[in-house]
Amino acid sequence: MIRKKKFYVKPKKAFEAGRIKEENLLIKKYGLKNKREIWKASARINYLRSRAKALAKSSHAEQNVLFKKLQDIGFNVSSIADVLGLKVENWLDRRLATVVAKKGIASTPRQARQMITHRKILVRGETINVPGYIVRVDEENKISLKQKQPKQKTESKEEQKGEEKNG
Repeated sequence: MIRKKKFYVKPKKAFEAGRIKEENLLIKKYGLKNKREIWKASARINYLRSRAKALAKSSHAEQNVLFKKLQDIGFNVSSIADVLGLKVENWLDRRLATVVAKKGIASTPRQARQMITHRKILVRGETINVPGYIVRVDEENKISLKQKQPKQKTESKEEQKGEEKNG
C-alpha cells in the first residue's frame, strides 16, 4: 500500500504569536475549517513560485504556458515577478466557498461552506461538495443554487395493496 503524501507543510515553530493571529484572521475572513487549509494554500503558492523561479531563464513561450494557466484560474499575472508576488489570500479568493459568498448566493463564507458540503451548489450543472474547489474564471458565471425538484407522486401503498388483492 502506497502512503498518501501530505499536501502541506506545518510551520516550523508551533507557537508564534504573529503567525497565529494572521491565521486566525484568515480563518474568519474565508470561513475555513482549520489552519491546515491555510497551510495547503501556502504550499500551492510556494509551488507556483518555485515553478516561476525554474522558468525564469527559459523561453517566453514556456513562461507563457504557466501565465496562461494562472490567468485561467483567475490570477492577474503577466510576468515572473507577478507570480512571485502571489499571496495566500490570492489562492483563498479563488476557492468555491469564497466565490459563492462574494456572488451573494450565501451571506458569509461559513454559510457558503455549509451549502457546498450539503450539496446545494452547482458548478456547470454539476454538484460540487468540496469548499476548497478552485473556481476558474470561465466557471464563475456558471455557479448556481440547486433548485428543489418537486417530488413525483407515486401511487400510495394502499392503492397498490388494493390492486394486488383484486389481481
